[in-house]
Amino acid sequence: MSEITYIRGDATAPAGKGVKVIAHVCNDMGGWGKGFVLALSRRWPEPEKAYRAWHRDRAKNGFALGAVQLIQVDRHLWVANMIGQHGTRTGSKGVPVRYEAIGTALTELADEALALGASVHMPRMGCGLAGGKWSRVEPLISERLAGRGIPVTVYDHGQDSAP
Repeated sequence: MSEITYIRGDATAPAGKGVKVIAHVCNDMGGWGKGFVLALSRRWPEPEKAYRAWHRDRAKNGFALGAVQLIQVDRHLWVANMIGQHGTRTGSKGVPVRYEAIGTALTELADEALALGASVHMPRMGCGLAGGKWSRVEPLISERLAGRGIPVTVYDHGQDSAP
């Protein structure tokens, strides 16, 4: 069993050696333009292009809440686009985050990470624009990733945040 490591830094520049996967939450509406995805797009065009194509062809490719798309951006670096929020705005149905979908996506991500021999790196996903609570997301990460022996690093970018 691994633990979650918390560090201050940039999740788009993951620390350590070996194969790494940067995991983050996307919406199910095809929107890519606010939050962590902007930092990803500044470094690599591929995750956004792949996400937009995945959404565009969604009728025939499994694009849905809980789905994961893995995109290789460097020799030992992948980005996991995980569909874990419904829509983009808080409204009558609450916040966009969908914890069950994040849990499903993390289970699939764990299988992929184990096959790659990869560690997983992320911001406090689902807790920014998606409106989620870390107290609900962290146990999913502990169970689905760390609980299967996958090293996980969570990055806090410039703010004072304790786990």
